[in-house]
Amino acid sequence: MKAFLVLNPRSANGRTGRHFDSIAQAVRGSIGDHGHAFTERIMHAAELTRTALAAGHDLVIAAGGDGTINEVVNGFFEPALPGQPPRLIREEAALAIIARGTGGDLRRTVGHDGNLAESCARLKGEHRKIDLGRVDYTLAGGGQASRYFINVGDVGVGAKIVEIANRGSKALGTFSFTIASLRGLLGWRDVRLSASFDGAAAQVLTVTSLAVANGRYFGGGMMIAPEARLDDGLFHITIWSGFTLFDFATKGGAIRDGSHVKLPGTRTRTARTISLEAATQGEAIGLEVDGELLGQLPATFTVLPGALRLVS
Repeated sequence: MKAFLVLNPRSANGRTGRHFDSIAQAVRGSIGDHGHAFTERIMHAAELTRTALAAGHDLVIAAGGDGTINEVVNGFFEPALPGQPPRLIREEAALAIIARGTGGDLRRTVGHDGNLAESCARLKGEHRKIDLGRVDYTLAGGGQASRYFINVGDVGVGAKIVEIANRGSKALGTFSFTIASLRGLLGWRDVRLSASFDGAAAQVLTVTSLAVANGRYFGGGMMIAPEARLDDGLFHITIWSGFTLFDFATKGGAIRDGSHVKLPGTRTRTARTISLEAATQGEAIGLEVDGELLGQLPATFTVLPGALRLVS
């Protein structure tokens, strides 16, 4: 395969860039020569991916965190536009990941342990089709936008936590997300959403967080959706209500091993489409996908079965 490495030198608090030579050598040892480029700005990885695919590359390797992987996933398609269907650039092209970021949530779902040698050995693995998510959402200024995602979208306190985490340093690794979660939950008040699942009548929910999961983990290792699979054609939705800083402190083990789904205050279900808007007029409720803060409600999440090939 003709491979291209998209690398975020700032991921893992800059360690990815400092170790570029080792990463490139490991990739070369696994699959041979490859092109490469460094990301320089927001959504640059998507631009680099589109350019690589248009030039005939059929394997794009994302080296970075969950945000970098999200951008590369978006680069497999023409830019997402509200109301328009997905348009793949190269039908036969595949995604591979070398997870180097702080959170590492997607790598947990696909079974990577974060080891460079292990990740590069997988570059020769089988290709399988996986699902993606798409969210059509509202910008802060009132316009409309769309984004593809591979792992988890979240509405409520999760968006606030992502904002705090991305604003600060991630030098402490996954503990950075723990600190951001504590800060986000401090003084948090649940929001009221109007939610419609698969086109059914809307219902009003009071939520701490509503997670739309394609993968199983978010927030630096929290198993938000233990039943989620990347290839089952469904979103697995987890709704937390009445969740406080005290709950986070006392239920941390259950959140990380997935048993929180059996506890009071947690509801789960599946759906293929979810439409959300604020139940209180004028309230701005934020959303994030794959650890990237996007915009706010109203928003519609749609699963795209078998939309992308993944090397695993």
